[in-house]
Amino acid sequence: MPMFEVFQRSLAEKIDLTAEELEKVQSYFIPKKLRKNQFLLQEGDVSRYSAFVEKGALYSYSTDDKGGKHVVQFGLEGSTIGDLYSLLTGEPSKLNIEVYEDCELLLLTVENRAQLLAEVPQFETYNRLLIERAYVALLRRVEGTMGRTAEEKYAHLLQERPQLLQRLPQHLIASYLGITRETLSRIRGQAPTR
Repeated sequence: MPMFEVFQRSLAEKIDLTAEELEKVQSYFIPKKLRKNQFLLQEGDVSRYSAFVEKGALYSYSTDDKGGKHVVQFGLEGSTIGDLYSLLTGEPSKLNIEVYEDCELLLLTVENRAQLLAEVPQFETYNRLLIERAYVALLRRVEGTMGRTAEEKYAHLLQERPQLLQRLPQHLIASYLGITRETLSRIRGQAPTR
């Protein structure tokens, strides 16, 4: 199935599944296409899904009292995006998840996840590895921004996730780094060319 191509590769990198198990895993995911500027989740709604990104780009953000966006996470091909806190607690989300590039997603509900974990034990390993990877990414993000100058934050992002700088607009990158667009523009202008 073309819609499951990236997901199948992600599974194969982490676990061994029989053809029957792979078919069962795929049967629990809901394919969904979203266009640029549509929302996967809006603040105040309870998160019902985690989303595996087959194609496209999304970003999650919170908003402040003045309407400013504070980007928390990006989701590109091969990654999972969602509000895990809202998904697991059932509490309203404080995040928005918006589509930046048209997306093809594979959605997994809490109920389907529970059934899948019970029916395909290997998926538990895959799920655990995803959570571990997300935790490490969170720690790297915190380590890459706390107590660092704007220049150091940018250098860290350039080293850790250069694909973001090629795919996403400057205003979202600046928000993700916690700096102004003008500061990011100045830093990029000063960076040596490769």
